[in-house]
Amino acid sequence: MEDTLNDASSSAIEVAPTRQQRAMLDIVGLYKRFGAVEVLRDVSFAVSPGEVVVVIGPSGSGKTTLLRCINLLEEYERGTITVDGEPIGYRIDGNSRRRVRTSEREIARARERIGMVFQSFNLFPHMNVLQNIVAAPVRVKHIERRQAEARACELLAMVGLSDKAAEYPIRLSGGQQQRVAIARALAMDPKIMLFDEVTSALDPELVGEVLAAMQRLASDGMTMVVVTHEMSFARDIADRIVFMDGGVVVEAGRPDQLLFAPQTERVRAFLKRYNDRYRI
Repeated sequence: MEDTLNDASSSAIEVAPTRQQRAMLDIVGLYKRFGAVEVLRDVSFAVSPGEVVVVIGPSGSGKTTLLRCINLLEEYERGTITVDGEPIGYRIDGNSRRRVRTSEREIARARERIGMVFQSFNLFPHMNVLQNIVAAPVRVKHIERRQAEARACELLAMVGLSDKAAEYPIRLSGGQQQRVAIARALAMDPKIMLFDEVTSALDPELVGEVLAAMQRLASDGMTMVVVTHEMSFARDIADRIVFMDGGVVVEAGRPDQLLFAPQTERVRAFLKRYNDRYRI
């Protein structure tokens, strides 16, 4: 199994986009372990500006850990991650060629370029919707409050919540809270957005409104990496789908290729089990 995965991982990297511009996200040789468990093993792929890459795979395959490493919420043992050409967390020393951790100031500045939306909403319960959205731009980026509030109103309109600015999170549905979380991440004007199973905690009736907000972002050209089990959504939104299992990239390709004509037996088996319950 391990040899199969490693062979597939090597071939999958060749499916990376060939666009001429510099990659917005570039991951090379990423390795992460928790104790004796290897969670990510030599993961490499790039995401072009404006591209939407959806990461799928079974539970425990390393998808969430991958996102957390991109935002340096998890340290990683080997490899490099760059966003818009700037290293995240570590850089290679020009003289020794060793990997050196960047300063906390540099890490904080790098995180400003990365928006992340989690499974849980993580809104501040003592702040209303508007206050939740403007808090980081005002405190971290020192944006004038009136300007931050104007931008927050624009973002609330984009996610369909213009009438909820004065509401507190407890008075919102799960779908509304998740859309506020998306608006809050966008308020920092990130270069790339990361989404980690953002619909998994929602009732089925609320999933559509969150996916619609993400679809709008994709249409507007936001660079996105999306971890999801929503296969139909992956088919509709992705420029490219990456399948992970056992901490490696098994296969990557366009949605029509990977979902309907996969090249590896592992992906075929995964999609067959999925299609036994749902239809893509």
